[in-house]
Amino acid sequence: MKESSLEQLVPEKDFAPLLQGHADVLFRLANTLLATPGEAWTKRHYFQLYSEADELESFLDDYGARYNQTFNYLTELIASVRGFALAGLSLVHLVRRLEGYGALDSLAPEESERAVRDIQGAHLFVNDALRALMTALQEEARHEDLVLPTEALELDPFEVSAQRFSLPRNMGQEDLEDEAQKIAEVASKYLEACTMMRELGVRRIGDEADRAKFLRNRGSEEHARVYEATVHNLQSAYDTHIKNTVLEAGDDRLPRLRGHVSSVLHLLEAVTQLTHFVERHESGVRTEAAERRLAEIVHRVEVEDVTLNSLLYWADRLIQAGRGIAEELLPTYTNLQVLEVELEDGLTLHARPVSLIVAIVNHYGTPVEMEVQGHTCNASSILELMIAAGSHVEARRYTFRGDENPLGDIARLFESALGEEGIDKLPDQLSYLRND
Repeated sequence: MKESSLEQLVPEKDFAPLLQGHADVLFRLANTLLATPGEAWTKRHYFQLYSEADELESFLDDYGARYNQTFNYLTELIASVRGFALAGLSLVHLVRRLEGYGALDSLAPEESERAVRDIQGAHLFVNDALRALMTALQEEARHEDLVLPTEALELDPFEVSAQRFSLPRNMGQEDLEDEAQKIAEVASKYLEACTMMRELGVRRIGDEADRAKFLRNRGSEEHARVYEATVHNLQSAYDTHIKNTVLEAGDDRLPRLRGHVSSVLHLLEAVTQLTHFVERHESGVRTEAAERRLAEIVHRVEVEDVTLNSLLYWADRLIQAGRGIAEELLPTYTNLQVLEVELEDGLTLHARPVSLIVAIVNHYGTPVEMEVQGHTCNASSILELMIAAGSHVEARRYTFRGDENPLGDIARLFESALGEEGIDKLPDQLSYLRND
């Protein structure tokens, strides 16, 4: 008996009816949105649009439509709708909460007004792009002989305006010391994120070629996903350990810092989606023909302008504007101390003990610096510590500055011969080092 192939080809004429059945909800939603002013689109509209486009794109990918001459362009249109819908979801959320986040309070009035204009402008650009993409999608579907629905898709409003109530925030009164440590960690990580963004050298660029070059080198999709993930992790740490705690209720700087984090995160989410749209062709996913047709619908130059000058610029500006809050929080929630330690005879500060020092510092997540013979370095960086120790091999005395918690464990490490007698012989307070 002849063995049959597990994969069967579907004639294009037979695929069209399958596609029509799966695309019905998306096209009815398109009817709704194209008949609704952009400013009236809610978070639910964007989320539903993203969800339907994502599901339909997966269906098309299952059939290999991306590599089919007839359905390739339609697939790229749907993928573009999905990405712009996600960008719109982030921006509509930000536009409606920007004032409440309080991040604009850290800017001068005229700069705050400019930020609002630019972010609202980016939101309108995304809406216009979605309208153009959905219209083109309808035209392409008709070209492929799909019968489109004429009715709209009715959605209930997503936002709920009812007043919210909450019980007093008195849970965890006994955990204040741990909460303070977590606040110090979040403030420290916020400052690290500030440094990461500052090192990008973000600036407004009017020249199209220079702007494209900057985004390729420093604002690619790969870069954007790193920036977004960094700030997302920061917000998650805040919400897990600080939100709705006793200390947050008593310190208005904490929700203000959270407001900066959230504002920046939503901007970076939109940056990621727009850079994905631009780079989809460069990655070889999009064909030349599809790229040409998409370029007539959404202009790449405009996408790059909005990405850098309206989104990435304000992401950098707003995170830097919150730096002062984080710097104020650190000394409030840390007990800064100075520790001087001396190496015992026969010990050297080589790679293994250096890695243990770094593990201690990173375990607590608050900044610690080490000084040796006038050379100061970041004690959370194994490279900086190795350079400092290697440049002063004859040194026996080291000074550490930082919070009492990591400094206390560093002192225990030195008292335990830097772990050279075996990591199992370290005191119980350093048991976490045995798990790293």
